[in-house]
Amino acid sequence: MTIRETDLPGIGKKFQVTTRSGDKLVIVVHDDGRRECYHFDPESPDDTLSLITLDDDEARLVAGIIGGMTYKPRALETIEVALDDLIIEWYRVDPEYKCVGKTIGELNVRHISGATIIAVVEKHQSKQINPGPEVRIKAEATLVVAGERGQQKLFKNILMNGCD
Repeated sequence: MTIRETDLPGIGKKFQVTTRSGDKLVIVVHDDGRRECYHFDPESPDDTLSLITLDDDEARLVAGIIGGMTYKPRALETIEVALDDLIIEWYRVDPEYKCVGKTIGELNVRHISGATIIAVVEKHQSKQINPGPEVRIKAEATLVVAGERGQQKLFKNILMNGCD
């Protein structure tokens, strides 16, 4: 999957997502909180198949559903507003990632990347908020991680390649 991000001055940001299967999705996040989602025809990449517009609350709810979360943590909203540089990302752990089977402590996540795992949601929807270093990373879990952009990049590298 590839994601291209483009600033739209006076409007917001545009994210173009090309999935592994070749689908093209463009999401425009407006500065006022609206999201426009465009799905393009694979046979004719300039033709839109569908468009949906979501307000901020709707977009967050849909993101939670798509990301495997079944709730919207209010604490995360407060943190997001209070700290401009803080980014909260959701990572699905693919089975081939080197982190699978290792504990958070073994991966030394916070020390190496500076990012913090604030929640783990298992495939069967059990949740661990503020997991400790003894929590073992399982395939197909979703990790909710707080950190700045560079820290998130380092964290993703640890997930995929381990800390060796």
